[in-house]
Amino acid sequence: METGLLWFCNWSTLGVCAALKLPQISAVLAARSARGISLPSLLLELAGFLVFLRYQQYYGYPLLTYVEFPILIAQDIILLLCVFHFSGNVKQAAPYMAVFLSSWFILTLQKWIIDLAMNLCTFTSVASKFAQLQYLWKTRDSGAVSALTWGLSSYTCAILTRFVTMLAFNIWITATIRKYQKTAVKAE
Repeated sequence: METGLLWFCNWSTLGVCAALKLPQISAVLAARSARGISLPSLLLELAGFLVFLRYQQYYGYPLLTYVEFPILIAQDIILLLCVFHFSGNVKQAAPYMAVFLSSWFILTLQKWIIDLAMNLCTFTSVASKFAQLQYLWKTRDSGAVSALTWGLSSYTCAILTRFVTMLAFNIWITATIRKYQKTAVKAE
């Protein structure tokens, strides 16, 4: 049962990630506007995805452990270009693309750089989400932001939440075992 659930979680997450940004891209194209989409949020998200992908490749992890990230990066780049296009600033995309491309190589110049960047990935991801929230709160307008994309993103996080929850309980059980092992030693 556990193996089947794990298989489902892995493949369903991969499937969702393969299409994650497509509703957002479609919404922007249909509205012919990127209104409501936070550029800083998108840039932070893209940076986090690039770091994670580079880290996985640098340390030689199997492709199946990170195969969704090249797909997510491609979708984010398309979305980024749409944002610049509909804001009338397509040429402003070039410096960002140059920074992302050069960071791909800079990240692995020294082992400590990629390790530090990876350690900052959770912070970067949270900052990305918070930047989008701030933008929505500030403008009070969701514009062309796709609720479906954010809902799908929530699904992928929910799958991971299961593992974090299991981690917390496993640590709790381990701590309880250690506590009672010490109690048993004192009793003897």
